[in-house]
Amino acid sequence: MAGPFERLALLASDTDKAQEAREQVEGTRDWVPLEEADAAVVLGGDGFMLATLHSMLDGGRVIPVYGLNLGTVGFLMNRYRKDLNLSERIAKAKPFTIAPLCMTATTQDGETIQYNAINEVSLLRETRQSARIEVSVGGKVRIPRLTCDGVLLATPAGSTAYNLSANGPILPLDSELLALTPISAFRPRRWRGAILPDRSTVKFRILEADKRPVAAVADQKEVRDIAEVSIEIARDDRLSLLFDPGHSLDERIVSEQFVG
Repeated sequence: MAGPFERLALLASDTDKAQEAREQVEGTRDWVPLEEADAAVVLGGDGFMLATLHSMLDGGRVIPVYGLNLGTVGFLMNRYRKDLNLSERIAKAKPFTIAPLCMTATTQDGETIQYNAINEVSLLRETRQSARIEVSVGGKVRIPRLTCDGVLLATPAGSTAYNLSANGPILPLDSELLALTPISAFRPRRWRGAILPDRSTVKFRILEADKRPVAAVADQKEVRDIAEVSIEIARDDRLSLLFDPGHSLDERIVSEQFVG
């Protein structure tokens, strides 16, 4: 039962659990190099999955990905079973498309750096002093001065990650929304964040940047000493994750809201 994906690549993180699983999975079928594959099977945790997706975005060739959880949370992964019938599971898997964020950061030295973020873009203070940040949405200044440890913009796929830890909202995958969430905001004291249409362009301008330096982090990629950051959806860089029926990322986002 080959389904739509006849040529599969196998990728595994370097953890002992993932490498042990790789030895088992390798003998189940013939595998091809990633550059020749119709889809990829990823063994590991969410961090390795994010790294794999980023490498595809950076390499300019994006193919569907089916993850098997050998990590901790495995929010982006399917359940790993030693008795798995991998070909059948992949043939029955349902695709879910997600769009990453595109972050354009300008440093205090005038350098412009662009990174994609699948989960979130976070701005974080670099020193013990709080950050002061001007927040604009859709070309309009919404908060002239946000005094905080930081602020983040999360996709629906990333809304259960750092965003949730910072008391941000969980967003359904099909909501076409973004979560704008402060991190330990001091002023405005009562501001708890905002939910924005994903067509919004969000800009952050760092106030007193020399005295209160701020770093911008797009998932795992950091740019230090920033002056300004602009973020919008990268609609031309959509990613496709494959999930077992009944275990989709959409269902996991709903389920997460009922966990005590």
